[in-house]
Formats: sequence, structure tokens, C-alpha cells
Amino acid sequence: MNDQQSNLPTGIFWIIALMLGGLGLVFLLAAGQGNALIRIVIGGACLVGSGALIYLARMRPVQYTHVHKMELDMPGKVDMKSYECKSCGATLDAGSVQVVAGAVKVNCPYCGTSYDMEESPKW
Repeated sequence: MNDQQSNLPTGIFWIIALMLGGLGLVFLLAAGQGNALIRIVIGGACLVGSGALIYLARMRPVQYTHVHKMELDMPGKVDMKSYECKSCGATLDAGSVQVVAGAVKVNCPYCGTSYDMEESPKW
């Protein structure tokens, strides 16, 4: 949903609230012409309804878009061309390696074997 479509109900609330508030003021001003009690009640109800609509328009939740970027920094040189499956010996490509819960997982597309990639110590 784009911004114009999401702001449409809020704009409608504001328009109806302004019209209802204006109608309430007309009823209150006309209370001096006769039937004062009924006109004051109707005018007050219109003003309360207008206030409620303005409150609802202002309290409409704001929708945020979150973008999370995750980068993996491997210590040492990682060359994917040299990795082979431990089970069948097939050459693995970059699509066969995933990071799951902080561990580097290897899934062989040929034999279906899945295992954790173990990094040998550098010393």
C-alpha cells in the first residue's frame, strides 16, 4: 500500500470532523432562535463527535519499514572454489553455504549432505 492510499482514511476523518464541527457550531449559534435545549444538545453532540474523529485521525498508527542488513566477515581467506563436499567430493559453489544461527552450514546440492563448516586453526 503506498503513502497516498494509507493517508486516504485519515484525510476522510479530517474532512468529516471539520464538517461535523461546523454543523455543531451552527446548531449552537441557532440555539438563541428557539428550541434552545434541543439545539444545544445536538450542537454539543456534533462537537464531541468532531473531537472524537480528530482524535482518531491523529492517533492512527504510523507504519514503518525496517531494513536489516547482515554482513559476514570471515577471519582469513575464504576461497569457495577450493571447497568440496566431505561426503561425495563434489565441488561446492557459494549457493551451497548459508549462515544459520551464527554457524556456517554447508548443504551439498548433489548428495543432500548437510554439515557445519569447520575452520582450521591458523597456527
